[in-house]
Amino acid sequence: MKIVILDSETVSKNNDVSLEGITSQGESRVFGFTPNDEVASAIGDADAVICNKCLITEEVFQSCKNLKYVGLFATGYNNVDLHAAERHGACVCNVPAYSTNSVAQHTFALILNHFSKIREYADMVDKGGWVNYKLFSNFSLPNYELEGMTLGVIGYGDIGRRVAALGQAFGMRVVTFTRSPQKIGPKDGVRAVSLEELLRESDVVTVHCPLTEETKELINKDALNKMKSTAYFVNTARGGIMNEHDLAEALNSGTIAGAGIDCLTYEPMREDCELRGAKNCTITPHIAWAPLQTRVRLLGVVAENLRQWAKGTPQNVVDRGH
Repeated sequence: MKIVILDSETVSKNNDVSLEGITSQGESRVFGFTPNDEVASAIGDADAVICNKCLITEEVFQSCKNLKYVGLFATGYNNVDLHAAERHGACVCNVPAYSTNSVAQHTFALILNHFSKIREYADMVDKGGWVNYKLFSNFSLPNYELEGMTLGVIGYGDIGRRVAALGQAFGMRVVTFTRSPQKIGPKDGVRAVSLEELLRESDVVTVHCPLTEETKELINKDALNKMKSTAYFVNTARGGIMNEHDLAEALNSGTIAGAGIDCLTYEPMREDCELRGAKNCTITPHIAWAPLQTRVRLLGVVAENLRQWAKGTPQNVVDRGH
């Protein structure tokens, strides 16, 4: 079996995690990064390709006649033309639920940073604001307890459910807007509401749904105007779920109090990204999924997906109706 990995640097920096579980399964070529206009030539006559964000299009399948397997270093699969894969008899496999804990952790890191004012207080101390201060405690910046606040979770899959549980651990009341309210268990202590009610009631609105035609720019000017002026918005899902222009305007005008963002519509960030420099906006470079342990887990599943496909028993198969 001939295997090509197109963008190994998206999961392994300086070989901090091993690709051997994949490369040992056949004759392998590994590219750290492949521009989209070079994807077809990089794949060549390979039987299987493994990638993260490289575009696997109709043209790629037409050019790569042997390609029968696309393995993803990700849960999301919007970079693969599933219609084309089906037409060419290719199997597409993703890695569901590998980053549940890390994304939920990062979500709350952003929330706690905002309400506890971690970055602002650390900056103040670095600039001498506590040196020889007249009192033992310099609480000149207001910070807040999460206890009693309302957490609005958009999407109640694995990550949304985990974020809800963390919110409850902090004493927050949790509401969710989900297309699958039947997934809410009687012991979850979570109430399903309309999107409008969630936006109106929540002190924190956090997004954990996939990017689809239905969720594209779900968080727009209209949605932001329904939120509390003291509300905090978090997006650790997909950038396209929010309208970046509308969010930047809402932050700069004080329509909402702040935002914590780990994903953008265009990645890497463009120089003209309007959220860069917006008021009270904390941006991290799409790292919620990326702790070392999480990437080790991810690569283990990617390798097993390939192994099972080669045996004729594919797992974690994505289809057009998924």
